[in-house]
Amino acid sequence: MSNHDHEANKRHLHSASSNSSGNHYLNIEYYGFRLTRRELLKVGVVSAATVAMTPTHAFGASANDPTPPPELSHVTLNVNGESRQLDVDTRTTLLDALRENLHLTGTKKGCDHGQCGACTVIVDGRRINACLTLAVMQQNAEITTIEGLGKPDNLHPMQAAFIKHDGFQCGYCTPGQICSSVMVLKEIEMGIPSHVTSDLNSSPQATADEIRERMSGNICRCGAYSNILAAIEDVAGGQKS
Repeated sequence: MSNHDHEANKRHLHSASSNSSGNHYLNIEYYGFRLTRRELLKVGVVSAATVAMTPTHAFGASANDPTPPPELSHVTLNVNGESRQLDVDTRTTLLDALRENLHLTGTKKGCDHGQCGACTVIVDGRRINACLTLAVMQQNAEITTIEGLGKPDNLHPMQAAFIKHDGFQCGYCTPGQICSSVMVLKEIEMGIPSHVTSDLNSSPQATADEIRERMSGNICRCGAYSNILAAIEDVAGGQKS
């Protein structure tokens, strides 16, 4: 096809003619194809309806598989001196097992990302964030929560010190703070250094800097840090702030 013929066809493609009623039709005639404006609209409507009514699988998409049921596992936890038997979802954190299955709600769920320390418990002589470990990973572990440290009529010295020095306001972070502070003094007693321990050849001391550094993973949004420090120093027998 010559350039002259091609241009002629393009002009004919966009030409409009009028019928006796004055309605305009777009005559599309290009490479032997002819379609009026009304016919074009009809084709568009039919095409849209066809797409809407076509089943999803016709486009190659498969139906979503149903969510599989939870996989349960039997686990034995020695919590606060008592053996507890549980059948838990393998995805259940230790925090949720303590709170939801054993109803030990003293351990708090704060950030649920291991950043605030509200869920701190003592496992096999170490403090951990209960939200960052699975219950099934603690098979036969010795776990101590705030409920196991002391009772209202027989408080742990750290619990009594927090009350004495008003080391809490809302109290939400307090269980984790107390469990953590108990282990802070134990770590110092065992000679475990921290980031601020200046002399690694000698035993660390329960100084204000040591305590602050070791408690840095426990956040108190009320800002009762000075009172918390005073309570820990009181129990350690150090100089009060």
